[in-house]
Amino acid sequence: MKSKLLFPRVLALTLCFACAVARAGDKPAATPAELAFARLKNLAGEWHGRVGDRAQGPEATVVYRLTAGGSTVMETLFPGTPHEMVTMYLLEGGKLVLTHYCAAGNQPKMALTKKSTPDALDFNFIGGANISSRRDGHMHAARLRFTGKDALEAEWDYFKDGKKADTKKFFLTRKS
Repeated sequence: MKSKLLFPRVLALTLCFACAVARAGDKPAATPAELAFARLKNLAGEWHGRVGDRAQGPEATVVYRLTAGGSTVMETLFPGTPHEMVTMYLLEGGKLVLTHYCAAGNQPKMALTKKSTPDALDFNFIGGANISSRRDGHMHAARLRFTGKDALEAEWDYFKDGKKADTKKFFLTRKS
């Protein structure tokens, strides 16, 4: 009699365990921030293009590389020049953020906005170092547009006295 009662219990426990193991192997769907970060990781390599005007603007080089065990994307703008700048992209508390180490001597921090899409990443200012107020000159917003497999457009908005003073636009294609 005991064996008749034991078999259904063992079967039920086995099924519950199997379901738990199967469920533990399921990955939750990636968040928009994780998807955007994966897109940034795919930029790794050297990019060339122009600033301001797609055909005749000054030449620009941008290098993207993964660092810190793949947890950070490092963007180097104008590498090896006196105007070299670095931007670090990473996931922080479930959000995609960037810190821009600017030639102006400050470090604005921005977060991915909700209006971003897989092909258009928009970042807005959330704070920073060496910026005493929003009136100080600083990069305040950035937009990255994936315009093709190996084509990228980037815009950086500079704010001064609490309002947009300039936008720098980059037209880039992958070199390697």
